[in-house]
Amino acid sequence: MTPAAPAAFEHSPALSGGGELGELIRTHDWSQTDLGPPEHWPQSLKTVTAMLLLSPVPIVLLWGENGIMLYNDAYSVFAAGRHPRLLGSAVRQGWPEVADFNDHVMRVCLAGGTLAYKNQELTLHRNGRPEQVWMNLDYSPVLDETGRPAGVIAFVVETTERVRAERHLLAEKDRLTRLFEQAPGIMAMLSGPEHRYQMANPAYANLVGNRDLLGRPVCEALPEIARQGFIELLDEVYRTGIAYVGNSVELTIQRTPGEAEETFILDFVFQPVIDHEGIVTGIFMEGHDVTQRALAERRMQFLDALGKATAASTDADTILATTTRMLAEHLGVSVCAYADMDPDQDGFTIRGNWAASDAQDIVGHYQLADFGRLAVSNLRAGLPLVLNDTARQLPAHEAATFIDLGLAATVCMPLTKQGRLTALMAVHDRAPRVWKLEELALLTEVTERSWAHIERVRAAAEVRQAEQRFRRELELQVAERTAALAQSEAQIRTVAASSHLYQWLLDSQGRIVYANPTSLTGASVVREHVVGLPFWDAPWFTATPGMSATVERCVREAAQGASDHLGMQLRLPGGPRSFDFSIRPVLDESGQVVGIVPEAVDSTARVEAEQALQQAQKMEALGNLTGGIAHDFNNLLTAVMGNLELLRKRVADDSPLLRLIDNARIGTERGASLTRRMLAFARKQELQAEPIEPGRLIEEMTELLGRSLDPGIVIETQVESRLPTIEADPNQLQTALLNLVLNARDAIGGQGRVIISAHSERIETRPGLKAGTYLCLAVSDEGEGMDEVTLKRAIEPFYTTKGVGKGTGLGLSIVHGFAEQSGGKLVLRSEPDVGTTAQIWLPAMNEALLPLPPIADIQGMPFATQPLDILAVDDDALVLGNTAEMLRDHGHRVTTAQSAAQALERLKEAPFDLLVTDHAMPRMTGAQLAEEVRRLYPDLPVLLVSGYAAIRPGTAAEHLPLLAKPFTQAALLRAIAALGERDRP
Repeated sequence: MTPAAPAAFEHSPALSGGGELGELIRTHDWSQTDLGPPEHWPQSLKTVTAMLLLSPVPIVLLWGENGIMLYNDAYSVFAAGRHPRLLGSAVRQGWPEVADFNDHVMRVCLAGGTLAYKNQELTLHRNGRPEQVWMNLDYSPVLDETGRPAGVIAFVVETTERVRAERHLLAEKDRLTRLFEQAPGIMAMLSGPEHRYQMANPAYANLVGNRDLLGRPVCEALPEIARQGFIELLDEVYRTGIAYVGNSVELTIQRTPGEAEETFILDFVFQPVIDHEGIVTGIFMEGHDVTQRALAERRMQFLDALGKATAASTDADTILATTTRMLAEHLGVSVCAYADMDPDQDGFTIRGNWAASDAQDIVGHYQLADFGRLAVSNLRAGLPLVLNDTARQLPAHEAATFIDLGLAATVCMPLTKQGRLTALMAVHDRAPRVWKLEELALLTEVTERSWAHIERVRAAAEVRQAEQRFRRELELQVAERTAALAQSEAQIRTVAASSHLYQWLLDSQGRIVYANPTSLTGASVVREHVVGLPFWDAPWFTATPGMSATVERCVREAAQGASDHLGMQLRLPGGPRSFDFSIRPVLDESGQVVGIVPEAVDSTARVEAEQALQQAQKMEALGNLTGGIAHDFNNLLTAVMGNLELLRKRVADDSPLLRLIDNARIGTERGASLTRRMLAFARKQELQAEPIEPGRLIEEMTELLGRSLDPGIVIETQVESRLPTIEADPNQLQTALLNLVLNARDAIGGQGRVIISAHSERIETRPGLKAGTYLCLAVSDEGEGMDEVTLKRAIEPFYTTKGVGKGTGLGLSIVHGFAEQSGGKLVLRSEPDVGTTAQIWLPAMNEALLPLPPIADIQGMPFATQPLDILAVDDDALVLGNTAEMLRDHGHRVTTAQSAAQALERLKEAPFDLLVTDHAMPRMTGAQLAEEVRRLYPDLPVLLVSGYAAIRPGTAAEHLPLLAKPFTQAALLRAIAALGERDRP
């Protein structure tokens, strides 16, 4: 390096700056390189060098035949440990491990050619050790002043992490695909009340004999299932929305047309599929074939029970009698018998049998030859005689012997001893029957166990036979499962074609090659109209503003080897739908993109359900907050109101302070009105429910509103002639109707129509309402209406679109709280510039949900005159002191307690005439205290005081007299007087 080196660039301002590499280039001693001193550099070299220094992309310039390297800061990061030694070095010496590769690059580009590599794999030694990397490389020639190539410029972008990620995703996808293909569980999706098949996986299709299922109802596709009561189960799940779980359920399926039905045992679940409105739209079926396991368990249970039943027996006839009875009952046959052979091996005597009530007793002596040649040859050879239908399988004269005994199907097991037939055990049925391998194996084992238990001989031979049977059964199971696996693999392509996903296949240019039926149905198009179109110009996206550009970008990126995943909302012929959209490239063996696969999952139901849940949680939180604030405020108002009342009694009638005290009392009454509204929204207000005739109430309210509203407003009524009686608080219902009418008045600006309507309707399924008959009371206007955002927030407390001072924002909140507390619902419908309809749905009287019983009407009732010993309980010291003073002011003797536990101690210390207790207290509520007092002191009257009635239903406290906070001294004294009247005989 020479001190004069920087001066060589003084006349090249373009080479100023450039970060760390700019400074290194200006201070490097270039006279020792093929480039020579900078003042002799051609202008083309200086220009390209200045350009690459300002670029954020990794760029390296290879100048001259030896490729002297100049690069920028971004490339120095890529070079890692070889920086800054690479600067000024020949590319072959700078990167010796890829010298041949760079030689090829220099030859091609210095000859005027260009090169480009996507995800080029190379092994570099950047940090002193070999490292496998992938890069996107673009090489172009750099021309000198004569127009000839003098160097090569390379753009270097490392893609190692992306390549590794893509390879990992492909491997993971292959693994999941293999798992799905080998899944043993059965799955199917049914839609609608007819239970039509939408989807069935290979295992399910194999179970039912690979029938044509999709689009057909279960009762049509599987008629034998319908006969076995499963359609009724599906109907029940669809009707109630409650899942059904079946364990070890037995059913028969005709897997081969014309053949006998086969018995299977399944563990399964019928899971209802519920949409965002809470309506069941289908049923998802999932289960496992546990036939072999269940049969093995039943077989083992039977053998265990048989062993226990015969273990203590030493008499052969007793053992065989027990065995034939239990075996016949287990297999469900008509007759089970055992016999001893005569020495000639032809005659035999049936010494004992078990026969069903409608079967013939066959005890007696017989000749084996009378039962046919097959019986003789098989049994003497030690082989079982298996006849599924004696009339069909035997000649008529041989079958006659069986038929005369009422035996239509038979299995007879021989017992040979030293090569001679010595005994028989058989089961028979009155009707033709296909004997199963499991039944034959069980009969064989029972026969062997029975004779072994009797004779205690040939134990080793029987063990070997049992092992052989086990191997045969195992081989049979292995063969069946191997065949099932092969069949499921053959069906996977059919399942893919019927996928519920939207699936497409594009060529590398983004043109549609294939669209599956689900996607075509979603856009209401046929395949011929979309094949060949650019994917982004297809009808799935063109109706949604801005979506075509987004999809085109994703396709372009996929064509470069990238994958993407995003959520989108599309406008389709069936309405707006939400989707989880993904797109990935299809690569050939060389890593080139040969196709593109987009997929989309319809997530509309999930998105709508999440939005509904968020709104419900928001309103629940607001309700709890509002109710809690109102309750605490009621405590404060109780103390303020009571003390003002006591203070007024102590001030002279002509005192100027009376006006101030009365103004303060009016303020507390307004505060109490506000808390009642807040409790109405929180659904914790105290309702005075009574029967109401809706028609009369609407008529009375219409007359009142007609006189009260502006002359420019016309009130119309549309009321059915026969409306059901409802049970609700009439004052709250009138307030709710008044609020809705006032809102309608404001919406039409004081001029126009307001329609009050009422009708009854039977509701079976509707979100927020139980099944039953309801009254729908509606108020409609033709005003400015609300947009979707405003409509969603309309029932929030304190939310209003009116100007300052023109509304509290509690009107609709109060109506909403009243409706839900009365067992109904408030429904709002609105459209901007069209109008708004507010509906209050309330249950008919015989189906109404009644609130907690309040204290009886005490207006006008005289105060108690006799002084009482009263125990007052409240955890709020301010409210407790106020209550005690109001009682003492009337002459009562009052003892106070600040908790339920303290109150119970006071009751142990002295007798009391009355207990007055707050409800909302920590550890033990007033209602719980009242229950305990009723148990310990059943004659002690209890008055419950609460800011809201949150009393657990079904308890004794549910029927207690209730005084709502805030209360006046007069209300408190009348409540005590009413309590005395109530307890008087």
